[in-house]
Amino acid sequence: MNQAAPHSSTRRGLLRAGAGIAVGAALAPARAQTRPATPAPASTPASSSTTWRNWSGIAECRPERLFVPATEAELAQALRDNTGSAVRCVGAGHSFTALVPTDGWLVSLDRLSGVSTGPMFGTALVQAGTRLAVTSRQLDALGMSFTNLPDVDVQSYAGAISTGTHGTGRDLPALHADVQALRMVTARGDVIECSTTKRPDLLAAARVSLGSLGVITQATVKVVPAYNLHRRVWLEPVMQMLEHAPELSRKHRNFELFYLPFTGYAAGIAHDIDDSGQVLAPKPADEDVLRDLRRLRDWLGFSPSLRRRVAGWLIDPEQTEEARNRAWRLLSTQRPTRFNESEYHVPQEAGIACLKEVIAALEKHNEAFFPVEFRFVGADDAWLSPFHQRPSCSIAVHAAVGEAYDYLLNDIGPIFRKYEGRPHWGKLHGLGAAELSTLYPRFKDFQAMRQEMDPRGRFLNPHLRQVFGVKA
Repeated sequence: MNQAAPHSSTRRGLLRAGAGIAVGAALAPARAQTRPATPAPASTPASSSTTWRNWSGIAECRPERLFVPATEAELAQALRDNTGSAVRCVGAGHSFTALVPTDGWLVSLDRLSGVSTGPMFGTALVQAGTRLAVTSRQLDALGMSFTNLPDVDVQSYAGAISTGTHGTGRDLPALHADVQALRMVTARGDVIECSTTKRPDLLAAARVSLGSLGVITQATVKVVPAYNLHRRVWLEPVMQMLEHAPELSRKHRNFELFYLPFTGYAAGIAHDIDDSGQVLAPKPADEDVLRDLRRLRDWLGFSPSLRRRVAGWLIDPEQTEEARNRAWRLLSTQRPTRFNESEYHVPQEAGIACLKEVIAALEKHNEAFFPVEFRFVGADDAWLSPFHQRPSCSIAVHAAVGEAYDYLLNDIGPIFRKYEGRPHWGKLHGLGAAELSTLYPRFKDFQAMRQEMDPRGRFLNPHLRQVFGVKA
């Protein structure tokens, strides 16, 4: 029942042979090898010469100090002893926005890692620096699981909730919605707690805080008994799948789709609770898909119509894929191929219309080849949650590292904003306080809480000053 799937298996396994696109065999004699992703150097020894870069390489800094505390008490004492330096926290560096860069202290919580049974039935204590992959395995060993998971498992838990990281499921909220209590170290070095019963207003702000209220050290999280899922993946013409997408999102526990640019096809991915007792490992296909789509782009990108025609010849819409395994093995994985990403969340009723416009705009750029992600996310009540009191559809667009990505902001961004899209806090966007205050009903309340918790702005950096409209 707990048999391990191959490490590279993933919910994004659109189908073996490139979702039915056997482009690699048609275009090139050999496949390039892709090295596994390496984590950001969060645990690099403290040094004034340390240079930190995010996962995709577009954000970097040379902090005054890279501090890796072993305990909450050590962190609190350090902040009490030095009250002058700016402070930012870093997890896996998987945010594309400049949330982390600072010339002050860069604090990694990698040593604050681990999971244990929580103080109340149905809860777990999660240390802030625990990577999601580790958290899932340790919860499974305790017979527990998160309700849902995002599709990447390298983030630290605190980093994931602080940016509103989410999975897919019409009635399933993002990770932070299950947080019942938090422990934080303030800018003055005080250790404080907030929960659903003790300072619930602070918890509503701190669940998604962008690291601007304090350093989260521990979370009490609502969990469920460990469970298995049955995955099914299939191909359909994209307009046909979009017509059925709302119904599919109601029918399946987890449903999402990926549009394959310049092919006219989308891959649907559905997960449902599985009590069969069977284990069927998924076939690894992600990197094959991306390499094949890229080769098709590189070979025929000069002619979009020919590119679509060849893709139509190569796609086999009859191909499907199935897998059965522990939920965390199917829902979340690592991403070897690096990219830059922009993602917004629009009201569910506007999701299909918005996606159609995004596809049309994206395909004006012949260089595009990354699949477009379309997911459903339930509402919650965290003040800065992109899903605050609004069931949403999440739409994400990507560009490969080393390639231009400005069109994701300049051409796709206005479409998201037309549909009142709220940005994923860790993904590329150019919004400032004026625009954000109209999108988030509790934005002013969060600003007041941030001012109360950190009146000197110690946890701010240039990006957050833009987000919150705070002058340097």
